[in-house]
Amino acid sequence: MSALPLGMIIEGLVAVLLVITIGYCFTLNSRLQRLRADEEVLRATISELMTATEIAERAILGLKTTAAEADKTLGSRLKQAETMSHTLAEQVGEGELVFARISQIAEAARSAAPQREAVTRSDPYAAAPQPEPQQQYAHQAAGYGQAAPAVEPERRRSSRASDIRSAAAEATARLEQFRKRNGAAA
Repeated sequence: MSALPLGMIIEGLVAVLLVITIGYCFTLNSRLQRLRADEEVLRATISELMTATEIAERAILGLKTTAAEADKTLGSRLKQAETMSHTLAEQVGEGELVFARISQIAEAARSAAPQREAVTRSDPYAAAPQPEPQQQYAHQAAGYGQAAPAVEPERRRSSRASDIRSAAAEATARLEQFRKRNGAAA
């Protein structure tokens, strides 16, 4: 009953296996072609990524340079601001001293005004009391100098008035200098 010889069965089996192998090779070939195509896309992607990385590195260097320049500029401006702050503090101190002197002068003028009014109201022709030879001007308390010799009341009043005027002129001049310095610094 062996109508088919054993050789034909083996050859048929080999033929079936060859057909299956050819089909598998065809499928494998198409997959390899897709992989090669993906490899090209992957290479292009890697190339673009490298280009983007180089651009980013250049941008980072530019940012570092800009940051360094900004730091230098900010440092110099901070130094200028500190210098300006110290200058302004000194000028404010000077202004306070001038203001204190003006206040003392004004206070001396206020205290002298009621005495003059009382004398002129009671007897306009009466002489003012004579100062003692050792008495000093009121402006000495403000730090204007040493004791001046005693003078007649009229000369003393005019001397006080001129002292007040000169102190006011000095204060005005200092205030103008202060304003000019602030205007130039701004």
